[in-house]
Amino acid sequence: MIIIADGGSTKTNWCLLNEEGQKIYFNTEGYNPYFSDTDYIIESLAKNMPQDIAYENVEEVYYYGAGVHNEEKAEIVKKALQVHFKNAKVYVGHDLLAAARALLGHEKGFAAILGTGTNTCLYDGEDVSLNIDSLAYILGDEGSGCYIGKKLVSDYCRGYMPQEVRDVFWDTYRLTPDEIMDQVYTKPLPNRFLASFSKFVYDNPVNIEYSRNIVKTSFTDFFENLVIHYPNYKDYSFNCIGSVGYNFRNVLEQLAAQYGMKVGRIIRSPIDDLVKYHIETRNTKS
Repeated sequence: MIIIADGGSTKTNWCLLNEEGQKIYFNTEGYNPYFSDTDYIIESLAKNMPQDIAYENVEEVYYYGAGVHNEEKAEIVKKALQVHFKNAKVYVGHDLLAAARALLGHEKGFAAILGTGTNTCLYDGEDVSLNIDSLAYILGDEGSGCYIGKKLVSDYCRGYMPQEVRDVFWDTYRLTPDEIMDQVYTKPLPNRFLASFSKFVYDNPVNIEYSRNIVKTSFTDFFENLVIHYPNYKDYSFNCIGSVGYNFRNVLEQLAAQYGMKVGRIIRSPIDDLVKYHIETRNTKS
């Protein structure tokens, strides 16, 4: 049996391939090693993984996760996985590689993530060949759910939000500006908290123009600060994974066209295509 996992900062999608070739899907929370240590991940896996699977029979684990930028961060996740999958060979890679492999398979191209966080790369058909650092949610992550949420709550806290939107925001969350500040600056996982407000932008039933402008500004910053700095970026199609990119794909497609990029694939989750990639790779090697 092998397990393939795509881990974002908010949620991890898992797929178990058993001996009969059946696919068993399940979810846990996300495990970003910048915010979650090994002990936390071990405890969470023990609580949230399905109890009816013989994990001792898993031979290989391919885990791709947000925040796995280097060996030190990868080791935080790997140690936890090795506790849970005692007999398995564990591979831990970056979620950006998962996105590229899911979107492009073995073809060269441009790939992006627009979910809780942001990331982008050029892919050589096997590995990431160039990556401009997104700088995470404090310094960057333009276009992400966190970035969109940050713009929304900034308007709310400063009193810039149109009154009709402010009324709906209050009815939805019952949060004062002071409570938002406290949550962001003193509580754990502020990136996840901020990203949760991107759903409000998507669902907002009043003043659609205001919501659209927040998204358009966020995606413009994404293109200006990241995408256009890739060499010959217009030679590539724009391929993207993530709930934010998928939910706001009409705005994203418009911006991509404005910046001279043809639109390729925009999908919500990489897990199905990632499983396909690993099945094809195994079949090629066997």
